[in-house]
Amino acid sequence: MSPSAKLKPPVGANDHIQGAAKAPVTLVEYGDYECPYCGEAYPVVKALQKRLGDQVRFVFRNFPLAEAHPHAEHAAEAAEAAGAQGKFWEMHDLLYEHQDALEDEDLVRYAKALRLDGPRFIKDMEEHSYAERVRADFSSGVRSGVNGTPTFFINGARHDGAFDLASLLAAIEEAA
Repeated sequence: MSPSAKLKPPVGANDHIQGAAKAPVTLVEYGDYECPYCGEAYPVVKALQKRLGDQVRFVFRNFPLAEAHPHAEHAAEAAEAAGAQGKFWEMHDLLYEHQDALEDEDLVRYAKALRLDGPRFIKDMEEHSYAERVRADFSSGVRSGVNGTPTFFINGARHDGAFDLASLLAAIEEAA
């Protein structure tokens, strides 16, 4: 395995994490909210989490491919703004479940649906308060050898295989 295929930096306190810290397997996804392949991977990750329970911990890092997906960066900022109000995963799910509706007014509608502090959310979005956080995730992806989305890492090593349920399950079981 080449050095570029290792996760840099390792999972830490700044990451968005679902699952037990002691889980034998950590699955990290670099994703883009507007990417159709990430949209296909979203229910696969949900199925993995349901099936494996506390055997897997899931981490999401932003990797918006802004040139291909004009709404991806702002959607990532919206997820981070929601995260600042304790609702990252709820916004993450809404964004993937409504990939065809990522305009600013859609993001505000999702914030309202999640009962976020609306004026704070809008201010954060207008001021790009979380753009640096999104860029930091993106930079870590570049350092880790990410060149497309979704890119998965299993226990710190890049998974270069398919991301269907059977393939990811097999790779996770091998890593456990």
